[in-house]
Amino acid sequence: MEVNTYSDLSHKILFQTECYSARQKRVVLLALLIFATFYSTEAYDPLDPNGNITIKWDVVSWTPDGYVAVVTMNNFQMYRHINAPGWTLGWSWAKKEVIWSMVGAQTTEQGDCSKFKGNVPHCCKKTPVVVDLLPGVPYNQQFSNCCKGGVLASWGQDPVGSVSAFQVSVGLAGTSNKTVKLPKNFTLLGPGPGYTCGPAKVVPSTVFLTPDRRRKTQALMTWNVTCTYSQFLASKNPTCCVSLSTFYNDTITSCPTCACGCQNKHNCIKSNSKLLHKDGINTPKKDNTPLLQCTHHMCPVRVHWHVKINYKDYWRVKVAVTNFNYRMNYTLWTLAVQHPNLNNVTQVFSFDYKPLVPYESINDTGMFYGMKFYNDLLMEAGPFGNVQSEVLMKKDKDTFTFKQGWAFPRKVYFNGDECQMPPPESYPFLPNSAPEGSSAVTELTTSLLLIIWLLW
Repeated sequence: MEVNTYSDLSHKILFQTECYSARQKRVVLLALLIFATFYSTEAYDPLDPNGNITIKWDVVSWTPDGYVAVVTMNNFQMYRHINAPGWTLGWSWAKKEVIWSMVGAQTTEQGDCSKFKGNVPHCCKKTPVVVDLLPGVPYNQQFSNCCKGGVLASWGQDPVGSVSAFQVSVGLAGTSNKTVKLPKNFTLLGPGPGYTCGPAKVVPSTVFLTPDRRRKTQALMTWNVTCTYSQFLASKNPTCCVSLSTFYNDTITSCPTCACGCQNKHNCIKSNSKLLHKDGINTPKKDNTPLLQCTHHMCPVRVHWHVKINYKDYWRVKVAVTNFNYRMNYTLWTLAVQHPNLNNVTQVFSFDYKPLVPYESINDTGMFYGMKFYNDLLMEAGPFGNVQSEVLMKKDKDTFTFKQGWAFPRKVYFNGDECQMPPPESYPFLPNSAPEGSSAVTELTTSLLLIIWLLW
């Protein structure tokens, strides 16, 4: 019998334990508990445990056959944003509701509105799909925090840009708190799959302040929908990888082979191919299929961590992010890193930096992102498809060491997706006979090898 779900599997295991001894039962139940833990935490991000996208509906007025609501989308994720072509929000109506009009957004389809005479609704579909308006739409179609093409910044990078909103007038719905039925089956694409939305829940009504901040008004009814992200749902393979090098070892640890899967191995383009000069080669496809440069790792993005210099009280790291996708410009890119010495960051050059403290007692995670109008855009693959920075960190005498791979990050996330790290046994090691101070010759040799390798 084939087992397709976690529930079926648990029942099968529990049934089989009837034939086991008490000790064997404990072992099997422990294994089931561990499996259930991993199964239930697929959408849990340990570096951002409270990160989610919350969609809030505020009913602000009643109409003869329904209500007018303000829908606000807040991205509370610290380092995961929604980039172009933007978010897509969908749901199912509980009754036979229609959308009379919208401001600040629009549905992708009108649906069958043939039964309406005179005024025709904006959308008559049972399952409407809503997208943001593009920048520059006429003023009478705009709403506060709208019209950004669906781009939603992360909370940690740009709190102001992490909000999107629109207004919707709903008809054939209830006209009181007791008769309104909440929409169901919410879906969120950002812009691809990965988000899972829970059911709508009625919450205390939102309180608004008037522009002069002297009077408070209150929504007639409010409900929330919470959507969480799972990298497993977004892609079965990683979307980035990490390579490593140091001044004290000539070895350059490259990304693992096929780190991001090798499905595109036969459709990749070499860096010197004449096809790159063809018109339209860099035009993004509607399904966002990448056009990758041929590499052994076949990843759209590579993050390189180079331990550069060792001073008496400080040490310096160079970080380089390279784009291997000829059809993708990464706007508002973010790089989240977990490393034990990030609690002593002294200076970051040419990147913005913000510490992340997911747990009060641990301060080992930070977020790097580009400076506005300088390097916050990671260009498509090619000579300009990389951004670089250096990080200066103060040594902690009690914990600092270059041995056993301590100088390398534990986890690296690019745009909120965890990157594939090399296996620990392949990390550049500290020679037993060499001091931990930097050697000018070794550093020069490694730097030259690094430059040649990065240009390859």
